[in-house]
Amino acid sequence: MLSKLFSVTLEGIEGVICEVEVHIKRSGFEKSLIVGLPDTAVKESIERVQSAITNSGYIYPKTKSVINLAPADIKKIGPGFDLPIALGILLSTKAVESSVVKDFVIIGELALDGRVRPVNGVLSMAMAAKADGFKNMIVPLGNVREAAVVEDLEVFGVGSLAQASSFLAGKLALESAYVDIDQILKQAGVYDVDFADVKGQESVKRALTIAAAGGHNILMIGPPGAGKTMLAQRLATILPPLNLIESLETTRIYSSVGLLDGKSLMARRPVRTPHHTASGPALVGGGTNPRCGELSLAHNGILFLDEFAEFPRHVLEMIRQPLEEKKVTVSRAKGSVTFPANFMLVAATNPCPCGYFGSMQKRCKCTPNQIERYLSKISGPMLDRIDIHIDVPAVTFSKLRSKENSYDSASILAEVMTAREAQRKRFGDKKTTANATMTHRQVGKFCDLKESAEMVLKNAMTEFGLSARAHDKICKVARTIADLAGQENINAEHVAEAVSYRKLDRSL
Repeated sequence: MLSKLFSVTLEGIEGVICEVEVHIKRSGFEKSLIVGLPDTAVKESIERVQSAITNSGYIYPKTKSVINLAPADIKKIGPGFDLPIALGILLSTKAVESSVVKDFVIIGELALDGRVRPVNGVLSMAMAAKADGFKNMIVPLGNVREAAVVEDLEVFGVGSLAQASSFLAGKLALESAYVDIDQILKQAGVYDVDFADVKGQESVKRALTIAAAGGHNILMIGPPGAGKTMLAQRLATILPPLNLIESLETTRIYSSVGLLDGKSLMARRPVRTPHHTASGPALVGGGTNPRCGELSLAHNGILFLDEFAEFPRHVLEMIRQPLEEKKVTVSRAKGSVTFPANFMLVAATNPCPCGYFGSMQKRCKCTPNQIERYLSKISGPMLDRIDIHIDVPAVTFSKLRSKENSYDSASILAEVMTAREAQRKRFGDKKTTANATMTHRQVGKFCDLKESAEMVLKNAMTEFGLSARAHDKICKVARTIADLAGQENINAEHVAEAVSYRKLDRSL
């Protein structure tokens, strides 16, 4: 007997609809076979399926089963095919009869006792099901809230093979899941940290405000204990909240690697902080079945690289292309997979090996040659791709003990949102969402400089020997500074402030 069901597999973070065909032969005692380019987890599913069927009170067929996963030229990965294969076997042996199974996309991993376990990548699978015209989906109970965020798709959660088979046979009624997306996004705006916690560092807060308003990459240089990490941890509190499209994009990535932790949506901008010993593949992604790395996990959020100069130089160079293209492509012999990687780079480094070069608190013990070698670990092309370089000096005792209240996150966020709204009206398209993502042509169009501003930029380019890329970065930052000031024209003071944020260009 032959049965047909539908399931989904993942290619990177994209879902691909697959047809599960199960044929039970009338004779023959050979071992059951799964074909259709399955990976090891899928090949092993037959053992789990057999035990789950038996322990659920059904009889596993004694003759050979042939399971085909189509299309045959796409790699099938993960244990999510367990449930549809088991149901296909039950339908083929007439242990279960259903006239509606063809209307469902089914996924789930089976335990040996018949329980249905959650799987990774369910949101992408649900989106693929909807895109392919399906209206109904059966998923593990642990994934039901995640899949339910997809509109116009009825999602039913099951906890066991017996429950799934009874539901398809019409013997058990299940309610489709519902998730209040607006409420989830609303609750995400409350943070435990605030910029008001940071004493002093007004110039750095100003630089971070500009970075948030324009989506600019930023490098903070200062001695240990100056507050670089504390400031970076609070940057997310002044970034615009995720909209639904951004939230879904981010959730798909976290779902594909099993990092959702039971949440239905990633409602806050992610902040990733990989250690400086992280390898290249850990940052950009990789593996036999390519999975995303830290760059993609920071999509629509912040990638914070502390001890920036301690990262191996070849690892930092791997970040350069994603910084420009906003995506990561992992190539393997069997093909390539592209992951999104539109993040803000926030880096922090000491100015020298001991950390106290230029500090008024402690004496630096490094030689000029050691200082030069330390900073040269960050290449010129890498620095070119960072819009803002800012000094973070040590905080004085009087500032630490001051009772004065500095700007809190809510006040700064209001300024950032006003500037972002000006950019939205200016660009009017979905590709360019902030000043930092302007193309060279858009820089020429939207960063028209007055004569005095043109002279400031010309003098800076000549004196510091800045590159063409640094020229565009200065124009983009100056555009953001003007937006924060509520001015349409870029004036000389805006360009001068933008030039002041090229510290390492000026020190070379």
